[in-house]
Amino acid sequence: MTSRSTGLPPGRRLLDYAVAGLVGQALVAGGRRLVAGRRARTLLVGAVAQGIVVGRRLEAAAEETRLRAGDLVAEARERLGEQATPPTEPSTTVHDSGHVH
Repeated sequence: MTSRSTGLPPGRRLLDYAVAGLVGQALVAGGRRLVAGRRARTLLVGAVAQGIVVGRRLEAAAEETRLRAGDLVAEARERLGEQATPPTEPSTTVHDSGHVH
């Protein structure tokens, strides 16, 4: 007995459907992984970019705080009659301990 549309025996037709279903399932699963991988990478890149922005803002806030503290110390020294030194850039010299300041 053969199928009218394909000329294949019913068992073979069932096998073809099973193979097509498995191939389709594998393609869908691979597609999901690909989309999930791209989505995860996109999210990760976005998170890293935001981290860079936050880091820059924190650096700017720390520098502003350092300068304001220096101004306060200078004003306090002036009140005491001492010579006020302007705030300077942080030192980047290497000390005997081997680390950079």
